[in-house]
Amino acid sequence: MSVHPQVAAYRAARESAGIPPLYTQTLAEARAADLAAIRAGGGAVEPVHDVRDTHVPGPAGDLPVRIHRPAGEGPLPTLVYFFGGGWTLGSVDTADGICRRLANAVPCQVVTVGYRLAPEHPFPAAVHDCHAAARWIATHPEEFGVDPRRLAVGGDSAGGNLAAAVTLLARDGGGPALAAQLLVYPNTDQTGEPGGDGEDPLLFNRHSVAWYRGHYFADPADARHPLASPLLAEDLSGLPPALVVTAEHDPLREEGERYAHRLRDAGVPTTLARYAGMIHGFFAMPGAFDDGRRAQDRAAAFLRERFGLPTGAAGPGTVAAAAASRPAAGTGANDG
Repeated sequence: MSVHPQVAAYRAARESAGIPPLYTQTLAEARAADLAAIRAGGGAVEPVHDVRDTHVPGPAGDLPVRIHRPAGEGPLPTLVYFFGGGWTLGSVDTADGICRRLANAVPCQVVTVGYRLAPEHPFPAAVHDCHAAARWIATHPEEFGVDPRRLAVGGDSAGGNLAAAVTLLARDGGGPALAAQLLVYPNTDQTGEPGGDGEDPLLFNRHSVAWYRGHYFADPADARHPLASPLLAEDLSGLPPALVVTAEHDPLREEGERYAHRLRDAGVPTTLARYAGMIHGFFAMPGAFDDGRRAQDRAAAFLRERFGLPTGAAGPGTVAAAAASRPAAGTGANDG
């Protein structure tokens, strides 16, 4: 396949090091390896004005959250972020680099939610954890310094799937009101075979997708639930404006792009940004992929617009491809 030179170098390094696919490892090994890989590719750790760990109530006990807060007084626009990892791997540490970068670049407050992982806690535990955390943060603005009129959700991969599910729950009466959704190479359809490039054992592939699904769904029939597969939801109208980021050489690209088009067709202001030559996980690894930083800058520009903040440069570089775009109107309208 035709990949970006930085992807080719990344693949060659993994091959030279003899790094096994995550789906061939034990859960403990895969969880450690996932975090190590993201830290290695994340680049320099950006300082943030204030970073604080705390907890919020969840459906089955307290959930850890990490608050990244830039300088500034008073209530701040806030992004509630859900990390990737196939609902099986990851923690608030996994997304720390992304959240620091977005907190500074927007600027806004970014709160990462430590939802419960599968297979110990299968679907729909993670969905309800993420929704409960978003509602708690929105309804306790003084505790979190949140401007509840400027609240967004987002995530990468499985985190993008969870963000999409949270918007459905929020719209259908659970709240909170959301100004935007940031979906980075999201899983949107758990029922079919992944498309595109799906065999390379050194990269995220269709076997990775099957491994994660096997952990997430105690009952395979759950894969058809709209909170597991948002693409299968009958109605996507009334959801918050969206930025959907995809990578050309990603087994999840087709379902992510179909979701972007369905959002657009439902009247949701939606921008689709596909990055040529990139692979799944690039967004979390700006130290390895220049387009990872460019995509984070694009995400920051989107959030800045949706939060009504002064426009500014979105950083170097441009989105490799953009489609499914409709002008925004009104308000609120790694491996895995």
